[in-house]
Amino acid sequence: MATEDARRRYPVARARAALDALERLVGGMGTAILAVAALLWLLGTAVLCLAGIGLLLVPLGLRLLRVVADRERARLDILPPPPLPRGPRAALADVTVRRELGWLGWHSTFGLLLSLTSLTLAVDVMHDASFPVWWWFVSPGDATPAQGFFTATNWGDAFGVCLFGVATLVVLVLITPLLARLQEWPGNRLLAPHRGTDLALRVAELTATRAAALDAHAVELRRIERSLHDGTQNRLVAVNVLLGAAKRALTRDPAAAEEILDRAQDAAEQALAELRGVVRSILPPVLTERSLPDALSALAADCPVACRIDAELPGRPAVSVQVTAYFVVAEALTNVAKHSGASTATIRLRRDRDRVHVEVTDDGRGGAHEDTGSGLTGIRRRVEAHDGSFALASPAGGPTTLRVSLPCGS
Repeated sequence: MATEDARRRYPVARARAALDALERLVGGMGTAILAVAALLWLLGTAVLCLAGIGLLLVPLGLRLLRVVADRERARLDILPPPPLPRGPRAALADVTVRRELGWLGWHSTFGLLLSLTSLTLAVDVMHDASFPVWWWFVSPGDATPAQGFFTATNWGDAFGVCLFGVATLVVLVLITPLLARLQEWPGNRLLAPHRGTDLALRVAELTATRAAALDAHAVELRRIERSLHDGTQNRLVAVNVLLGAAKRALTRDPAAAEEILDRAQDAAEQALAELRGVVRSILPPVLTERSLPDALSALAADCPVACRIDAELPGRPAVSVQVTAYFVVAEALTNVAKHSGASTATIRLRRDRDRVHVEVTDDGRGGAHEDTGSGLTGIRRRVEAHDGSFALASPAGGPTTLRVSLPCGS
């Protein structure tokens, strides 16, 4: 049964993987266009240096190179390098700068070509697959497939072009993930810090995330203590007082004692409900009983804003990863409901090799910022304590997109 279910899900999983890869290739095309601009600037600077007037432009060119490379690092979740060395000579002698120059040459040429290839195939698929719908509206000379190798003159030819579009779609689904990995490979190899720098940066980062983890743990303990003290404890004290009053009234006024016992029972039920709420906030039972996508679906169902779930999570990551992702979405949806003025929200969950990616988008007014006290700082600390990455894009007027990436092992 499990094997049969896996076979049924395989085409959907491949299609989603192809869409994710196409999205990565489009993002890579953006940085590739920036890389072309930076390469042209550096080449122009080199030509002017031969004439003796381009030395003043070298620092600006190197800063432009670093900006473009850092954009690619952010896209690939690579740690940023140390600042550029002072002086053009020291910068050009720096190993990181040389590796960035090598990446620039690759990404501005072959990286851009890979993105254009994938997008061309996608356009060809749409052109050929829809060919029978519109071919007879155009002039006979324009009724050709995307590649233009013959002219369709009848409906048989039109449906042949459509079948060719379907075949191109199959090829696109199969090769797009490979193209995305091939495009990202130079960045992962050349833009990642070398071993010595990586170790130092990792030590500094782990020191910071350890402090953040301790802070997050302390905040969580204070929240639990406050919930128990201000809620459950007060309810139990009230129960105790009411039981004492009922005991004293039992002999002289049984009717009053019964009324007091009813109030004590209500207070005990409220205390139990609050205690269950505290327990659920520590580790939601739905995560252990079902799966993370199911837990997120429950959150979306309880949210007053209409939410759409797009979740594809093969396997089950570690419990700590699931809990972190759950509370990120819970806090994000709380912000959407309270502050955004949105009418719809989308929760997207994916696993890419050794990382789980969570994205929450709403169509609200935007303008969200960590300094507004809306819980975003808490989300960042919780994510960084798990050695993950946090990004927020919320321009004025919307939309707002919160992205979180968590390591989950390979």
